[in-house]
Amino acid sequence: MTGAGKELKGMSTETFEDNEQNKPLFQDISADNESGITEIESLCVHCKENGVTRLLLTRIPFYKDVIISSFTCNHCGNSNSEIDAAGKVQEYGVNTTVAITTKQDLARQVVKTDTAGVRIPEIEFEIPPGTQKGMLTIVEGILERAAAGLGSDQPLRRINNPDIAEKIQATIDKLNEFKEGQSPFTLIIDDPSGNSFVQNFLAPSEDPAMTVQHYKRTLEQNKLLALVADDDCGGETEELVVENAQTKAENMEDEVMNFNTNCSNCNAPAETHMKVLNIPHFKDIIVMATNCDVCSHRTNEVKSGSGISDKGCRITLRLTDPSDLSRDILKSETCTFSIPELHFDLQTGTLGGRFTTLEGLLTNIREQLQGTNPFMSGDGSDAEYKSRMGQFLKELEAVSNGEKLNVHVILDDPAGNSYLQNAYAPDADPEMTIVDYSRNFEQNEELGLNDMKTEDYETAIPKS
Repeated sequence: MTGAGKELKGMSTETFEDNEQNKPLFQDISADNESGITEIESLCVHCKENGVTRLLLTRIPFYKDVIISSFTCNHCGNSNSEIDAAGKVQEYGVNTTVAITTKQDLARQVVKTDTAGVRIPEIEFEIPPGTQKGMLTIVEGILERAAAGLGSDQPLRRINNPDIAEKIQATIDKLNEFKEGQSPFTLIIDDPSGNSFVQNFLAPSEDPAMTVQHYKRTLEQNKLLALVADDDCGGETEELVVENAQTKAENMEDEVMNFNTNCSNCNAPAETHMKVLNIPHFKDIIVMATNCDVCSHRTNEVKSGSGISDKGCRITLRLTDPSDLSRDILKSETCTFSIPELHFDLQTGTLGGRFTTLEGLLTNIREQLQGTNPFMSGDGSDAEYKSRMGQFLKELEAVSNGEKLNVHVILDDPAGNSYLQNAYAPDADPEMTIVDYSRNFEQNEELGLNDMKTEDYETAIPKS
């Protein structure tokens, strides 16, 4: 940020504690309370005079802690502002693809961190990660900032490199065309930290114009986020441990394996415990749990112990009694979860793999919606949006408490690795239907099966 070279590092925690001894470091954002603003005299990089940097450590409702900073120089008029995430790096990265087809789509609110990259494939335009500071803006603001950045050096570029200047001007014109809503385009935001967010106008229902995918970070992305050392070559990964566990699953039912890892919340050294369990009338699963002794953060994850099934599986259960909420449920990473009566769909990868009860899964979903949607309340959302989300959360809570019955829950897992307990086993459950189906091409592509050759993969080496 211009003029704020030291930013938060130039202040100690005691500075805040002296001013606000009885208040938390990150306070809820409020237009009526400016006591949390801290001013620092800092150098302006334009005129070399001293300006003022203002810092506000605040909490966006239903989202996370952020640091809002702005710099102003009264000598030359230079100003700048930015937003930085102060929370943890999420367990998974997030890739959000939005089809912008109307002017209303340009008003979608966006939280973009400095680790997020932005792409518009129609014009082969890309903003690489780390080249822009974090921002809280709208889609139109991203386009306007990109066009302004490209146009800042155009006068000099037209003199030194007229051909390049002409090509860049064509990109600027196209960005301005998109900004005015004259042409549809696709906006892709990829954030390895998992802290970027694009507003879903139809939340909690699925937005047909938006696709959100959660993914495991690569070693290079972990290095970019400073989660591992630059000279780290990978070592023993979680996937390798799982693979070894699968080959020895028959000897591990009474054994708990441990391996070293780092806490996803504070990055302190932690230990992950892993055990193979057998679910009656189903298959083996691998349960992993991590407990950090430093910050007390806990995570758990469930993976299949038998690979991808030959067919996908769709399980439908009608809730007729509050006791149905105590049924065990295994939701794999590849499983979608929906409640048609509430017009709710949970996409693949959300929440990761979970082995819990139906009540526990519904509670996790409600907490996830409240904790990761920054536009559910406050000044960032309109009355209709807040009302719709509030009504949905009430209905979801009623279902999880057993107050609202005669609704259907549907688990659809193309990998066939999800499970819902049959209370009548080994007899058939009259309220539950299980359908095995053949996967289509798109589902096989998402699972990486189309490029996997399992027959005649050994080719003979021709003799010279």
